[in-house]
Amino acid sequence: MRHLQEIVEAAKVRGRKRLAVAYGQDTHTIEAVYDAYQEGLVEPILYGDRVVIEQACNELNIDSAVFQIIDEKNDAKAARLAVTAVATGEADVLMKGTLSTDKYMRAILNKEAGLCPPKTVLTHISVFEWAGYHKLLLASDIAIIPLPDFKQKQALIGYIAKVAKSLEIETPKIACVAAMELVNPNILAMTEAAILSKMADRGQFGDVVVDGPLSLDVSLFKEVAEHKKVKGSAVAGDVDALLFPNIEAGNVFFKSVTHLAGGEIAAIVMGANAPCVLTSRGDSPASKKYSIALACLQAR
Repeated sequence: MRHLQEIVEAAKVRGRKRLAVAYGQDTHTIEAVYDAYQEGLVEPILYGDRVVIEQACNELNIDSAVFQIIDEKNDAKAARLAVTAVATGEADVLMKGTLSTDKYMRAILNKEAGLCPPKTVLTHISVFEWAGYHKLLLASDIAIIPLPDFKQKQALIGYIAKVAKSLEIETPKIACVAAMELVNPNILAMTEAAILSKMADRGQFGDVVVDGPLSLDVSLFKEVAEHKKVKGSAVAGDVDALLFPNIEAGNVFFKSVTHLAGGEIAAIVMGANAPCVLTSRGDSPASKKYSIALACLQAR
């Protein structure tokens, strides 16, 4: 796939999924969910203040009757109800509405809800489309894990590969991003990148190609890789996914693409028993619709 709209088309083929939206009462979320409903992607269930939801629908000229509304004025309680619906099989996909990310994640991680397997690693996977790159680009982690350790990075590679293959990228090329291409043993991100690369060479991650450390510009642009004389890399200049060393690097990249380069994204949480949509409150309705489609594509 080369465009985010292709994710929508692929998800439509799989039929509607039941979408539980935690505190879904802002106009951006409702507009995106309604678009996903109109596209044939979801049967939406909104957990939130019924009065506020109906007012938002009136502002958007949307018939609120298309939504199943579960009236709950408290955002944390609404999140718990939505998570429980997904955990018990009453819904297929979870989505964050207008509540904060920490409340949303606490609801997902609640042991009593049963949505997360024991000792699971949750991570945020984003798929970007913007004019500055020639294909869809995946990235992790930009929103959940502040400083992924070596074991978590291995899990992230597995999740990236799973999402990439759902996008018909059969052998995803993953770059372990660092400040430069040379291995400096005093910088942990660089040494871990080199080890992950060698593990991939030996087939420990399955059908993926991992290279690192690689700087961001070398990963994205072939002419930069050639200018810097980076040799023997199948990833440099044609990367499918970026594995960031920390949340600051990932988050800055995410906001640069979306706010400065006019890009759109699809973003989900992987690692739970069901896909969970996690977008920023500032993301466009289009990005939220694409995120719903990506989650529907991952749903059982």
